[in-house]
Amino acid sequence: MTTRKKEAASAKTIVHPTLGFGVPATSNPHHFIVEIPRNNTGTVSIVENLGLQSHDHAQSLIARVILERPRWTAIRSEVQRAFNVQLKERNLKTSAWKVGANPVDRLLGKELCVLAWAIEGMEEGLFPIAVRNWLALRPEERWWLFGMTAITTGGVNDGDRGWRLALRHALGDVAQSELFKPRSSQTVTQETAKDTENGTFSLFDFEL
Repeated sequence: MTTRKKEAASAKTIVHPTLGFGVPATSNPHHFIVEIPRNNTGTVSIVENLGLQSHDHAQSLIARVILERPRWTAIRSEVQRAFNVQLKERNLKTSAWKVGANPVDRLLGKELCVLAWAIEGMEEGLFPIAVRNWLALRPEERWWLFGMTAITTGGVNDGDRGWRLALRHALGDVAQSELFKPRSSQTVTQETAKDTENGTFSLFDFEL
């Protein structure tokens, strides 16, 4: 095998073993679980598992949202495709939704919650718009939206108030081309530098 071929093969080597969508195969990591029932009419639940981060095992599981099956069906394919793109970029194994418990990486889980929260009470005709607007957001923007929403309205019974309601209106509205235009990494870096010069903090300089 030539040197160039060896380098190409090495670049495609899986970084580390994972479960589901990018969850490290380690002892109880922080991740999400998407539970898909075998019954086609059953609801799909998304639960956050804080893993070893939690000091109290009884409070380590946080039910984030429950979706009716048609709502889940409307987003599952696009979400799977978007997640696998990110996993490939990080040389991690891709995955597919299956019946039962689906482990999802903690950051990907946050991104999923943003879309699930938006469509849980949305009119069916707006689902494609919500998916398109969600895809137009950068991962960092989805993480920030999750953090802001989870602080006050992150439970299964918080769907009709606060940030949860705001997400529904924001993602379900007709996208403005410039408003939802994905920003380049260079643009974000320039904005961060400008914020630093002005003595302010970028929204995405910290982990939520």
